[in-house]
Amino acid sequence: MASGDQFQRFLFEDSQVRGAWVRLNKSYTDIGSQAPYPDSVRRVLGESLAASVLMSSTLKFEGTLSLQAQGDGPVSTLLAECSNDRFIRGIARYDEQAVSEDSLQSLLGEGRMAITITPEQGQRYQGVVPREEPDLAGCLRDYFERSEQIPTSFFLFADEQGSAGLMLQKLPGNTEQDQDLWDRLNHLASTVEAEELLTLDSETLLHRLFHEETVRLFDAEPVAFRCSCSAERTLGALEAIGKEECYDILEEQGSIEMDCQFCHAHYRFDRNDIDHLFTGHTLH
Repeated sequence: MASGDQFQRFLFEDSQVRGAWVRLNKSYTDIGSQAPYPDSVRRVLGESLAASVLMSSTLKFEGTLSLQAQGDGPVSTLLAECSNDRFIRGIARYDEQAVSEDSLQSLLGEGRMAITITPEQGQRYQGVVPREEPDLAGCLRDYFERSEQIPTSFFLFADEQGSAGLMLQKLPGNTEQDQDLWDRLNHLASTVEAEELLTLDSETLLHRLFHEETVRLFDAEPVAFRCSCSAERTLGALEAIGKEECYDILEEQGSIEMDCQFCHAHYRFDRNDIDHLFTGHTLH
């Protein structure tokens, strides 16, 4: 059985092909417990969380990478986010009465999917993910091929207890030999079964799939559910709403109360807090 909640990079020696592996257990169930998700919704959310961790391996700075989709299907919103230090959070908004199918496209319906990279310092970047493939792995493969011009393959699975993923990526500057290796590795990776990816540790899995190749494994990194909400961030959202509306809410309700959609943390602000917000003083 694989150790839960781990992320690990690897590369194939003497080539331009690298990869990443992730296994989520407690973090996945922590996020899944935030709402009574139907199995199909939980599975898509789990695949999205695994994908966000895998893609976070491309971050070269402090910040977050999020995968978000909005559509007119039974799942109206899907969001999975991972920080550079492997803290994840996620949510799905859905109509329980309408959930009957379990494919990504039938759950989301017509809509938009995007990858957003938000550095702590610098400008946010967003790329639109094509929705032409039947599953999330195929959609993400198309995105990297078209938008980033970096051939990338994903293998994603989730069940009631956990989610897991494998990513292969061919870097620029490859040779014909690298292309042959890339084709061979993808053929081998495509044979992976859900049970293998969800239960085997990374070393066992990679040896089973690529035992004829020389694979260098980097140190495993822990992954955990942690929400990035805070009183300061919530006040920032109120500031964006505007002074007039905030004071209107205070007049009607006496205070402003907000709940985090990811972790259900509850924030309450009184008139003194709002006065501090709009007079430039910090909240104590």
